[in-house]
Amino acid sequence: MSDRRGPRAVREVPEAFQSPHAAAAFSLITFGLAFATPAIRSIIGWPGLIGALVVLVVLGIGILIARRDAIEWHGLLPISILIFIGWCGLSAFWTEYQWVTASSVLYQAAFAFLGITIVLTRDLIQIVRSVGTVLRFLLVVSFGVEILSGLILDVPFRFLGVDGALALGGPIQGIFGTRNMLGFVALIAIVTFVIEWRTRSITRGLFIFSAILGGAALLFSGSPVTWLVVTVLLFATLALYGLRKAKPDVRLRLQWALLGLTVVGAVATYFARVRVINLLNVGSEFEYRYSLWIQMWQLIPVHPLEGWGWAGFWRTGIPPFANIDFALSQGHSTGLNAFLDVYLQVGLVGLLAFVALIGLAFVRSWLLASNRRVVTYTWPALVLVVVIATSAAESFALLDAGWLLLVVCAANASQGQSWRRRLRSKEALVPQPPLE
Repeated sequence: MSDRRGPRAVREVPEAFQSPHAAAAFSLITFGLAFATPAIRSIIGWPGLIGALVVLVVLGIGILIARRDAIEWHGLLPISILIFIGWCGLSAFWTEYQWVTASSVLYQAAFAFLGITIVLTRDLIQIVRSVGTVLRFLLVVSFGVEILSGLILDVPFRFLGVDGALALGGPIQGIFGTRNMLGFVALIAIVTFVIEWRTRSITRGLFIFSAILGGAALLFSGSPVTWLVVTVLLFATLALYGLRKAKPDVRLRLQWALLGLTVVGAVATYFARVRVINLLNVGSEFEYRYSLWIQMWQLIPVHPLEGWGWAGFWRTGIPPFANIDFALSQGHSTGLNAFLDVYLQVGLVGLLAFVALIGLAFVRSWLLASNRRVVTYTWPALVLVVVIATSAAESFALLDAGWLLLVVCAANASQGQSWRRRLRSKEALVPQPPLE
């Protein structure tokens, strides 16, 4: 009897990994882990988070092996992702904290692998639904924690960073650690909920509940950074709507006009940044960031090309992060600006690689969203708008959920716009000589 069950059990293992339910569960758990990392680190610490991440990587390898014959690999993985991660890894050769760089690159590569696995095994609409399900659950949990802390017990939950300020109208942070992170999650959630509703993936009642949930999280977060991103997102949404409605023969001219308008607006905003900050009444928030960025700028010229070495999350007690913390008399976990953070850690070369990664991902996603009639293609473009705009005041794009979303959007856009895929298609059209 045992001899008969043995081969059957062996056959059932790859069948389980090939199951659509396995891919769906893997996607849900991965997004849940990525977005809930602040709470996971607060409750079970880094060892627990790393253990969960390792288990997911092992499961992802099993899924890819089981589905290897059904996966189209050609042209999927953007070279820009490999270049950026590779340069971060190379920084271990010149940094003063090799063990930090090595562990941080592995952490970064693990989330990138999980994102690639999701894109290989799930359609875009399935990815959108996974993100929507996860964020609905996490936002409900966040409000549950805030209600318990601020209204029922009236006791702050320090281990989660929850101050219990819901009764005062905020700011709240839920299980996401900071109000800016909650605002970032709320924006991603709202974009996702709208796409779910437009594709009829959820009922009208569930959409109304989800929209109220996301809007309440955005409002109670009280994040001035997020409200600036809302302005950019609204502009991008209107522009994308106009492009999708335009005739194909005028769409290209509109794209160039939009690019010019964006550049002019960005330049004007930069030169009028002081007035903009005063009008928004968020001076203290951005003055604090400005002081941090000045300290970073002073240390960047020490290693301008190669950087100090990749660390991801800042580590106290090692340069240059210890120098910055000492100058500002306060510890930091990031540089509160993804581009400056990359510049400090991996130098100008790393910054150019990161800009290329984000730029290619956004251009490809934007073109797909503009030219494809299926509304699902607008999700990666609008998500990247949120990620890129937030990167000017936070480093979310380099870490955890922000990095995972960037990889997922970049890989998905590469599926439809990769030059390697088009090259292969052209090669397939060339007549091949008969075999002798």
